[in-house]
Order: sequence, then structure tokens, then C-alpha cells
Amino acid sequence: MIIVKSAPDLEGMRASGYIAARVRDAIAGNVRAGVTTGELADYAEEMIRGFGAESAFLGYKGYPSPICVSVNEVVVHGIPGKRRIEVGDIVGIDVGVRYGGYVGDTARTVMVGECDPRVAELVKTTERCLMEAIAQAREGRRLFDISHAIQSTAEAAG
Repeated sequence: MIIVKSAPDLEGMRASGYIAARVRDAIAGNVRAGVTTGELADYAEEMIRGFGAESAFLGYKGYPSPICVSVNEVVVHGIPGKRRIEVGDIVGIDVGVRYGGYVGDTARTVMVGECDPRVAELVKTTERCLMEAIAQAREGRRLFDISHAIQSTAEAAG
């Protein structure tokens, strides 16, 4: 069942999404060699609070951090800590915020310096897939249109 959202619901969703995106982009901009994943989490927590929001992750089913930071072999939901980021790493930043009763959740992958060319191509291809999917996410479109855009883009990249 699809629930049609009211104008106030949409505004609340936009506001929480905006905050999550701002935090995500700020954290991504601070991903560099020598920084620990825990330092990124501390900065994120400070930013989230600065917006008058709270982390949607911290404490959820016992999760101990305000964000997820996944480095290399950690596919998703990495717990930030003492790990230092190095040149060649790929780092996933996942931010979820609760604001005004709504949750905004967003993620981004960052390459640190020179990465393995195959990894760099995969990251770039997945970003193109996302952009093509977003272009299809419009009124009157079907889920098939979105999934087809993703698959076609991925297959074209090999």
C-alpha cells in the first residue's frame, strides 16, 4: 500500500533529508588520510546537534555511534573507532538524522587519493546508476523504470 503524504509530511521529510545531506557532505569533505573514523563520528555528532536534530542511528538496537563509517572490506554499517584512514581507501559514510518527527537517511562513498582503477570505476559506475535512477523517480513512473535505469547503466559499464 502506498501512503500519500501531506504537504506538512513532505516538508518534514525535506527538512530531515536536508540536514542529513549537509552532515553527509561535510563529513565526506573531511575524509582524508590520517583521520580516524571515530573523529569523523565526533564531528558528525556535533553537526547533527548544531542543526537541532538527533542521530537516528545512535542507540538504535544498541548501535554505538551517530553515523556509520565503512572502510574497504566493511561493506556497510561500519562502527567508527580508532581506525585511521589511508590513501587508497574507499570510505562509506552513512548518516541518519531525526528532526521534527521525520528521519533523513543518506550515504556516500569517498575515494581517498589514488585508488585501484577497478575500484574507482566501480564507484563511478554506481554513482551513474544512482543518478539515472533519480532521473526516473518522477510522478507517473513505475518501480520498473527505476530498476531498469540502474540495470541498463550497470550493464553498459560492463
